[in-house]
Amino acid sequence: MKLAIVVQRYGAEVNGGAELHARYVAEHLAHHAEVRVLTTCARDYVTWRNELPPGNDSVNGIAVERFPVRRERDTREFGRRSARVFTAVHSVQNELDWLYSQGPVAPDLIGRLKKDPGEFDFVLLFSARYFQAYWGARAAAPRAVLVPTAEREAAIALSIFGPVFRGVRAVMYNSLEEQAMIAELTGNARVPGVVVGIGSDVPVDVSASRARQTFGLINPYLIYVGRIDANKGCAELFDYFEQYAATATQPLDLVLIGTPVMNIPSHPRIRHLGFVSDADKFDAIAGAAALVMPSYFESLSMVALEAWALGRPVLANGHCDVLVGQSRRSNAGLYYQNAAEFRAAAERLVEDEPLARAMGNNGRDYYRQHYAWPVIESKYLDMFRRLEAEAPVHTMEPLPGFFARRQRIVPPAHEVLRAVPSGPALLSSHGRPS
Repeated sequence: MKLAIVVQRYGAEVNGGAELHARYVAEHLAHHAEVRVLTTCARDYVTWRNELPPGNDSVNGIAVERFPVRRERDTREFGRRSARVFTAVHSVQNELDWLYSQGPVAPDLIGRLKKDPGEFDFVLLFSARYFQAYWGARAAAPRAVLVPTAEREAAIALSIFGPVFRGVRAVMYNSLEEQAMIAELTGNARVPGVVVGIGSDVPVDVSASRARQTFGLINPYLIYVGRIDANKGCAELFDYFEQYAATATQPLDLVLIGTPVMNIPSHPRIRHLGFVSDADKFDAIAGAAALVMPSYFESLSMVALEAWALGRPVLANGHCDVLVGQSRRSNAGLYYQNAAEFRAAAERLVEDEPLARAMGNNGRDYYRQHYAWPVIESKYLDMFRRLEAEAPVHTMEPLPGFFARRQRIVPPAHEVLRAVPSGPALLSSHGRPS
């Protein structure tokens, strides 16, 4: 079997989000198939500037083809186009212009998919909102398997994405919440889909005591891992933690791992370790009282799964449907919606060691049952076998014509998304969404 994996950026140094998700999938499916990655020459997700040479490459033994990005992102133009399609009545053409301004615009990559339609048995496309996934799905629809990595945010409610979700061969979802949201938005129930998520390469030799020694972590601590960004809920996290620390009776630190794109408060209980090795990251997570996930929007949190794999509970933002749903289904996390709830949950996890230990054990079991690599690989391989055995029952809808694309009749994406029911998905006694 020959597989193409199409993703906006790719490399060993790209260590988060959908790009890391794509790399993990590529490296693990390479045990079962011939895998080739098609990506851009960009390293930076804000500008899409060409920083890597075009042509053939290899990353961890996986063949990679890189294609140049034709234009860097103009952030002001992108902001204007986003405001138009998210908040005002607009046209399909406005949405296509938004997609173009978001990027990464790599038409040679799309041409590569069109060049030899029979070369790949299946084309896995990450992530739904980007240029290469949208046009790649249209170029390779009979073989397209979409991995949307979609959060509950306005972009996914744009009208241009409905035909793609209804026209690909299959969709590999990150969570029950993502699947329910996309089904409601696009009406794609006839398209084969499965909740698969992602595993992680958690090392065997993990040592909490080594982290405490390496970084001087004397007090109990919560740990945050990821981009330190207001868009990830970090400003609110800092506010809630500082309120907690001002009156706390027991010492508790907040340890941060990741690159900051906002100011980190100067506070004696907030420790920024910077960018660390994977080994140090796993050691630090293993020693934490809990991993804190302050983000309002996630399709799936890889670092939360890593914390559960290491037997640590999670403290999550209660406004994020996916994180709440995962915490409830695993019985391995608490969540908060305001400063008082943050304080109560943090205190409970630090002071009630039997509870924290039980939740950590629940998390480890949940990870093994649903996110261990043999489970993830089997879900992909089962889907490929199903698609090979079934003829397509749907086709990709064509774009509207020139004049129809320019009719200003499409409702604001924010309004469309608000009409979609929210909340965590639960499982029935039969293991299905309720």
